[in-house]
Formats: sequence, C-alpha cells, structure tokens
Amino acid sequence: MIIDTLLFDLDGTLIDSAADLGTAVNLLRAEMDLPPLGIDLVRTYVGDGATMLVRRALPENAFSEQLLKRFLQLYEEHLVEKTTLYPGIDEVLISLQGKNMAVITNKPFNLTLRLLYELGLTAFFGCIVGADGTLPKKPDPAPVFAALRDLGADAGKAVMIGDHHTDLRAGRAAGVKTCFCAWGIGNSDGYPFDYLAETPRDLLRLFPV
Repeated sequence: MIIDTLLFDLDGTLIDSAADLGTAVNLLRAEMDLPPLGIDLVRTYVGDGATMLVRRALPENAFSEQLLKRFLQLYEEHLVEKTTLYPGIDEVLISLQGKNMAVITNKPFNLTLRLLYELGLTAFFGCIVGADGTLPKKPDPAPVFAALRDLGADAGKAVMIGDHHTDLRAGRAAGVKTCFCAWGIGNSDGYPFDYLAETPRDLLRLFPV
C-alpha cells in the first residue's frame, strides 16, 4: 500500500517547544508564588493541549480558566524564543513535498499558525487543524477526519505521525495508519502503532515519494 497523505502532530514531532512552554509555565507559577519546575518534568506534561498542561503544572484544584488564559498570554509572549525544528525535519518536509501533508495539533490554532510561519513551515501543509473550540481534541478522531476532508484524502492511504499516544489513538479511531516518533517528548503509553520512526529521516524510508 502506498501512503500518499501524511498527517503530522506538531509539538514533539515537528518542533521542540518544551523550553518555551516551560518558560510560560514557570512565569505563571512565579506569579502564584510557586517554585519553578524543571524542563524535563514540563516535557512530560505536554501533548494533551494547553488546559491539561496547566492542570498538570499547578497544584491540585488550583486550575482556573483565568489561569489558563494567563498561561496562554505568557506563552504567546515567549512563543518562538527557544523553539526549534527537530534535526532533519526541514530536509524531510522538502523531500516529501510530493505528498498531501497536514498538521493536526492540540495547540491553540492562532499560536499554531504563528509558529508554523515563524519557523518557515506554513507552505508545506495543505491543511492545518488546531484547537479552536469547534472540534474535540486528539485522541478524538474528529481532527483527523477534518484534515482528510480538507485534503480530499483517502483514509486508507493516510498515516498519522506523532510522538504521543493521543496521536496514535486519534489515528487508529479515524481508520488511518499510525507512526510513532521516538525522538519526541511524548510516549506511546503502550498503545499499538503501525510504523516506528527513530529519527525524522526514517520517515523518508517509511513513506517514500
């Protein structure tokens, strides 16, 4: 079977954003007179959207919508200070331009658009699906279905590529193949996947143009 549609997660798959997320988390905690968290711990909180990140980064029962809003303000102020592409991602995307490609992320849509633009990635993707309140987030398959519709793509020839079990669950539920990215910040949580990419360049071997 030839895979002609690649659906990419963003954080932990295409970009390493943990440092800037950690900055926003710790600025928020400082405003609450809480000590900072180590970046490695913040990495484990990423993957399920901003709401879950803030919930995990604060003491139990401390979360509020106001604090979430403040976190997003702080994150937007530090959005692309230390965030980078994973090594090899630019080469991979250039090589895969013959395929349909989309980004499907639980990151807020407006921040996703800015990040992709700032990092020079926008032109690679025919569809960008972020969290804008109209669709449930991964692991729900709705964002995957939305991307397939926008691309006019066949689920049977598509693969969801990500570093987190939410990506794998969303892809499986939508009827597409799944590829786990071992270089990312997430984990598979033991959930099965169809392909394993140890490095970004493995994607060129797994899904040749």
